[in-house]
Amino acid sequence: MNRAKALAGAAFAAPAFALMLALLIGPLLVLLALSVTDYRLGAMAVKLVGLGHYAALFQDEVFQRALRNTFLYVALVLPGAVFGGLGIALLVHARVRTRSFYEVIYFLPVTSTLVAMATVWQFMLHPSLGPVSAVFAALGMAGVDLLNDPSLALGTLAMIGLWQQVGFNMVLFLAGLSAIPRDLYEAAALDGAGGGIDRFLRVTWPLLGPTTMFVTITSTIAAFKVFDTVAVLTKGGPLGSTETLLYVLYLEGFQYFRTGYAAAMTIVLLAFLIILSLLQARVIDRRVHYA
Repeated sequence: MNRAKALAGAAFAAPAFALMLALLIGPLLVLLALSVTDYRLGAMAVKLVGLGHYAALFQDEVFQRALRNTFLYVALVLPGAVFGGLGIALLVHARVRTRSFYEVIYFLPVTSTLVAMATVWQFMLHPSLGPVSAVFAALGMAGVDLLNDPSLALGTLAMIGLWQQVGFNMVLFLAGLSAIPRDLYEAAALDGAGGGIDRFLRVTWPLLGPTTMFVTITSTIAAFKVFDTVAVLTKGGPLGSTETLLYVLYLEGFQYFRTGYAAAMTIVLLAFLIILSLLQARVIDRRVHYA
């Protein structure tokens, strides 16, 4: 009987496993295979190079610069995306009549196509025609070009990335806030936590632990995958100051047709994402209170 149940369970799970194999595991295996070859898009002959691409990556100045830029971009976006989303969620959650209005306003960037919005940002940040430059000029800072100054371009892209992510994180935190029982706040008030800060530190923040962990991991992954704004607004410039891993990977694979090298770069990017996600989950999970 147990054997029959096990076979029946395997039969029910087989379609889902086959789909996962075809869509997830299969492409990953192909990617690993390509990363140890010199395959170029359209080439008829392929030669094994072993770990040569991986060794070349860490001697490649472009890859090293893209790696630094990507980590700096993540460091700029991640704190604001997490705590900005939390702060807005707390403000919106406290409202009654206008809550739906603010939810829609803050969530609009998430629903917008980022390529189209990047074009809008390109106009807004234009050094002579954009309204942002007009504001700088009115403040006595004429000549500031946010997208063409190597010291400002990456920070400007991080600002746009933060603008897009914070609305999605707000929705996640709102869901977490709605799941907190009201009687816990009443109990905390009886214990002396009468102020808003006390209630937040003793009740809200601990119970938002699982949501915070999820938001942190997803925000990190989203920041690592920055591509659209780089491709539309700066194309990696000026002077390579906004080259990121995903953009350099795109150039290698689809502009220079070095498919094997791009595959190795993709594996390295995936490795970074997996390691960072596991580290974040391990560190944050220690402080998470699961209701």
